[in-house]
Amino acid sequence: LLLSFNLSANDPFEEVNRSIYKFNKAVDESFARPVAEVYDNLVPSFIKYGITNFFDNIEEIDNSFNQLLQGKPGYAVNDFARFCVNTTIGLVGLVDVASSLGLDSHDEDFGQTLGVWGVPTGPYLMLPFYGPSSPRDLVGRPISGVLSGTFSIEESDVRLSITALDALETRARLLDVESLIVGDKYTFIKNSYLQYSEFEVQD
Repeated sequence: LLLSFNLSANDPFEEVNRSIYKFNKAVDESFARPVAEVYDNLVPSFIKYGITNFFDNIEEIDNSFNQLLQGKPGYAVNDFARFCVNTTIGLVGLVDVASSLGLDSHDEDFGQTLGVWGVPTGPYLMLPFYGPSSPRDLVGRPISGVLSGTFSIEESDVRLSITALDALETRARLLDVESLIVGDKYTFIKNSYLQYSEFEVQD
């Protein structure tokens, strides 16, 4: 049902986007996916869950800030409370204690905030290495990146290591959903991205 809409009008740069998609696919098949498979097969589940929780936790400040900007102070308090609980009782975020206390998780970023403010998504973009994006999300990503906390780490080698681990953890989580992709993969990914972005803006 979610993928029944035709969003081709949002892709005026399709020829270039498809070329970049092919490049990204080649990089993924030769490097990112094999590494993610090794990580997924060798790392125990409880460690993988802890890493996922850790990265989810450091994004709670970004969530809280954007909840305020979107006029949702109740959700902002909820998300900041999640950060406080999971950072302390949850061992720097490795354990999601907050969810068991009834503090629900949300996913907000500055790109969504711009959408709530009425800024249009703009044309669909496929970026080298990064993947699906849009002009609105390109503007919002640096602000959310700073608020996520990783850019505040002064040691560049530590910051790069954390960023690489975040990318690896994200790629590993996508292994389970690849079987859902049907038909033209480029179109499927494009429609999924655009519709998910709209879904998030509309809560």
